Amino acid sequence: GLEPVKHFSSPRAWAFTLVAIHEYLHAFCGDREVAKMQRLLVARLMGLFQANSSPGWLWFERIATYDNAKLAHALILSGDEPAVETGLIALKWLIDEQTGDGGQFSPIGCHGFWPHGAEKARFDQQPVEAHAMVSACMAAFDITGASVWADRARLCFEWFLGRNDLGVSLYDPGTGGCRDALLRDHLNQNQGAESTLAFHLSRLEITRRDHRVSPVS
Repeated sequence: GLEPVKHFSSPRAWAFTLVAIHEYLHAFCGDREVAKMQRLLVARLMGLFQANSSPGWLWFERIATYDNAKLAHALILSGDEPAVETGLIALKWLIDEQTGDGGQFSPIGCHGFWPHGAEKARFDQQPVEAHAMVSACMAAFDITGASVWADRARLCFEWFLGRNDLGVSLYDPGTGGCRDALLRDHLNQNQGAESTLAFHLSRLEITRRDHRVSPVS
């Protein structure tokens, strides 16, 4: 059951649970206990946003760390109008803050992340960030029908293919794998499962909903 979820303290654990609940309720919409848990977790995320956001910092925490877009994604899927609107506001702020001077997606780096009031870490940039953003933007597109969200999802997907701060592709068509990170002046050449899944899941979401995406080998 979901009883242990009540004791989760991680906002990202709440968010991933909410995404799973969204899928579950498509099949079992009459499950009142699961719907009750959904409302509880949505309220927790909304409380975080209200407590920590401020003008110029439209976020759930006083530091933006990893897999950030999942927090906004969870609210966008909630079906609760104020929560959906909050998720869209947070997601727009996040992508605006992670867009480079050349218009490329430039995710927050894992070496230092981005504490409120401090400088944003540029590196290492990890595939999980691009995937989280693709998923959240496509959810926003599904909910709103606004093509700008599909365009933002495509921009984040292109990070894998070389539209990034170094202008190099993380996707390796020879192996089908994805390199693990974009470093300051080179790539982490390891092709781990998390990174490879991040690429292929992103590709699946893009190609399923946007016929404009260019095929990759």
